[in-house]
Amino acid sequence: MFIQTEPTPNPATLKFLPGEDVMGRQGTANFTSTEADVKSPLARKLFEIDGITGVFLGGDFITITKDEAKDWQTLKPQILGGIMEHYTSGLPVLEQNSGAATGTSTASEGDNELVSQIKELLDTRVRPAVAQDGGDIVFHKFEDGVVFLEMHGACAGCPSSTATLKMGIENMLRYYVPEVQSVESVMAD
Repeated sequence: MFIQTEPTPNPATLKFLPGEDVMGRQGTANFTSTEADVKSPLARKLFEIDGITGVFLGGDFITITKDEAKDWQTLKPQILGGIMEHYTSGLPVLEQNSGAATGTSTASEGDNELVSQIKELLDTRVRPAVAQDGGDIVFHKFEDGVVFLEMHGACAGCPSSTATLKMGIENMLRYYVPEVQSVESVMAD
């Protein structure tokens, strides 16, 4: 198994591409080390490595967030070994009925026209771009002209995330949906 790595705009995260589906079309899953019951054998395996503070699972990539005190040169071989060990074990990426697949902005029947339009723009114009950087931005809610988004993976804690939200996403949404006045980031539930 050959696993590629790519840097992300966030110096505390690194993107790993195992050359196989991670989440495929199931959406995404975001785990932090503070979670007591991680429903992913892959994420649990990676959290065994000292210094890992976050695991984000995308369609074909894994984004790892590290503690500032740790060095990528030390962590990277351990992470590569953990990913290989997981894929050779035959275990699933997510446990069945885990409910961990969280990243989706797809419009649903209960959405009003504005929310559906916002979600469509996020899915087609924003999420593919941030996935290239090892992250995800997920619709949370639209209230009083403000779009609230959750940032996952490399996007969470990225030094440029505020600029991305305000200069990029907010301007784009305001252009296509005049009812949008601003965009704000919220912490994942």
